[in-house]
Amino acid sequence: IYEGNDGGVYVSNDHGEHWRFVTNLPLAQFYHINVDMETPYNVYGGMQDNGSWRGPSSVWENGGIRNHHWDEVGFGDGFATLAIPDDAMTGYAMSQGGSLFRWDNRTGERKSIRPVHPDDVELRFNWNAGIALDPFAGNTVYYGSQFLHKSADRGDTWTIISPDLTTNNPEWQKQAESGGLTLDVTNAENFTTIITIAPSPVQEGVIWVGTDDGRVHVTRDGGGTWESVEGKIKNVPRNSWVAHIEPSRFDAATAFVVFDDHRRGNFETYVYRTTDYGNKWTNIATDDVWGYALVLEQDPVKEDLLFLGTEFGLFVSLNGGAGWFKWKHGFPTASAMAMIVHPREHDLIIGTHGRAAYVIDDIRPLRSMTPETLAKPIHLFAIPDAIQYRVKQTGASRFPGNGEYRGENRDYGAMITFSLRDDELPHPNDDLERQRKAAKRAAAGVEEEEESGAEEEGGAAAQRAGPPGGRGRPDRGPQAKVVVRDANGDSIAGFERSVKLGVNRIAWNLRRDGFERPRARGQQEGGGFFGGFGPEIVPGAYTVTVKYGDHEASGTVNVLADPRYTLTVAQRQEKYDALMHAGAAQETLAEAVKRLRDTRDEIDKVLGMLKEQESEEETASSSNGQGQGGSASPDRALRREAGELKKKLSEAEEQLWTPPGTAKGIARDHSIFSRIRNAYGSMNSSWDPPTEGEKIYMRFAKAELQEALGDVNRLLEEEVADFRGKVEAIGLEFLEPEDPLVLPNR
Repeated sequence: IYEGNDGGVYVSNDHGEHWRFVTNLPLAQFYHINVDMETPYNVYGGMQDNGSWRGPSSVWENGGIRNHHWDEVGFGDGFATLAIPDDAMTGYAMSQGGSLFRWDNRTGERKSIRPVHPDDVELRFNWNAGIALDPFAGNTVYYGSQFLHKSADRGDTWTIISPDLTTNNPEWQKQAESGGLTLDVTNAENFTTIITIAPSPVQEGVIWVGTDDGRVHVTRDGGGTWESVEGKIKNVPRNSWVAHIEPSRFDAATAFVVFDDHRRGNFETYVYRTTDYGNKWTNIATDDVWGYALVLEQDPVKEDLLFLGTEFGLFVSLNGGAGWFKWKHGFPTASAMAMIVHPREHDLIIGTHGRAAYVIDDIRPLRSMTPETLAKPIHLFAIPDAIQYRVKQTGASRFPGNGEYRGENRDYGAMITFSLRDDELPHPNDDLERQRKAAKRAAAGVEEEEESGAEEEGGAAAQRAGPPGGRGRPDRGPQAKVVVRDANGDSIAGFERSVKLGVNRIAWNLRRDGFERPRARGQQEGGGFFGGFGPEIVPGAYTVTVKYGDHEASGTVNVLADPRYTLTVAQRQEKYDALMHAGAAQETLAEAVKRLRDTRDEIDKVLGMLKEQESEEETASSSNGQGQGGSASPDRALRREAGELKKKLSEAEEQLWTPPGTAKGIARDHSIFSRIRNAYGSMNSSWDPPTEGEKIYMRFAKAELQEALGDVNRLLEEEVADFRGKVEAIGLEFLEPEDPLVLPNR
């Protein structure tokens, strides 16, 4: 049996005797969404019949965001959940019918602070009552019944600062009689109540209030006087729910109002803006928007950047509501019930009624996005600060399988956003990309008919080469290259990523390029426990350049230290220098291995040429009727010497490292390379300066490497040089000698 409810999905395999909750489907029904200013910040929200919750936007742990990272701060039907600004471990939450409490996540206390009327007037609270914090006073909170209540001490005491702001229609206040054959009074039936409260963040004392029966009021003196303005809003069905009011972040006289009339079967979109405290209103809901609106969020930096949530998804306007487009990347066609832009991280957090919560990372590029920027061959948007942090082992099972949903973490490192314009780039829309490819194939077919004499080999070569200008590899599609430089202008990291037409986003992992390491024939770079990356860079400013074809764009990223550490930049630099020195030793060892292997390969070439010469001589002797002479061939002695030299080269290589596949079973590696890697791995496990033990370990590894390099240099300078002379004496070529290998000084 499969059973779905407002909490998710349950499965029974024994006719309902026992049930298993499906934990890998994120099906939460959020009513509201909020954030705090912690690092990483937390997301807050209440869910239909599933309480009020607090959970991280990202975790500095492996395994992603899991169920155990979320804390329930309130039970019942969950609605708005707010953290107190100067103490994110405490806050407010509510459940149905105005039940309000102040939670403390340290102790678990949930203190009831629901206001009462001093004259024992019955208060009408909506199922989902309005609540708001005062932007100018962190301890002040507003709460709505039919009146607006204000508390300046976190809910311990309350004052009423408004008259009844609803229609107060008694015909709509018979909730105590709700039900059919039996009563069904759950507080969901409450009507003529305040459902949205919106204090202006620009001017203290300006507060907007909206109700479920269509009333819109504004006060400019903190509740001393109120003005009803809904009658000035044209073409909105009377008594429509005022789903949301968004006071402008730039002008106290400006506000946006969202009406929702779907409860009466009306799915029209109603979104209005006023710039004069509600005297005149402009409809900004265009035909681009689909579905009845639920919420509007104005960007805190760019006045004309608006986000609109409807029953059928997220819509964005870059021009103050003159036009909208639906946001489809990573966000479903779902009820976008609540939204907020984080004031520090500039993420857009969305609470949906059915598909849980989403975070769209760093919406800052939308602030500077114009048709002109998108028309450029390449445009790099401002790169946000990147925080380094150590990744902790998750507090739950390391290997949970697929039975539990794990929220996606924000990519670690520097977030690089750029736009590309090139006809050869694939379109991000699958349908349009199929059309583009079809048109390209059709055009290519015409060209083939017109140029039927073209050489097939030339066409195949062009196909293998990919787009002109080095834009990519056919096996991976078009690629953009990223180069990172330090304050001295030295390149420290470079990588390529697949790109598409329009806006692309990739991440740099805050590491420099990896060090060269010895590799067996055909072995790719990277791998092993330490991967193919170098050490994490020291906090500071770095220049990032994105290249595509013949175009490039550069910007700066500030890398910030993990806020949990007290290490100085000098201490970080000391560890970085030690890792760089170990890496340089590894690269010297890798160069030694390369020279030994190249020499061995060159000897094999010489042996191959000698064998070929001998075969040709035997063929010539047979054709002349001459038998093979009995004297020893001088080449035979050279071949014997080659075999002995190859053996010495292999022994020298094995002293440096253990080539893959040469050890049987799981054997302990005592090679110099292993010692260097162990010292590097130990130092790389932390950011603080190297320990005395690590210094000793590295000193002994260097001493062994120094001695081995002496052996390699003598082998190359003496025995290989002698062999080279003999090879060249018979007219064959051999590798040119190179400068002796030297271990870099610290």
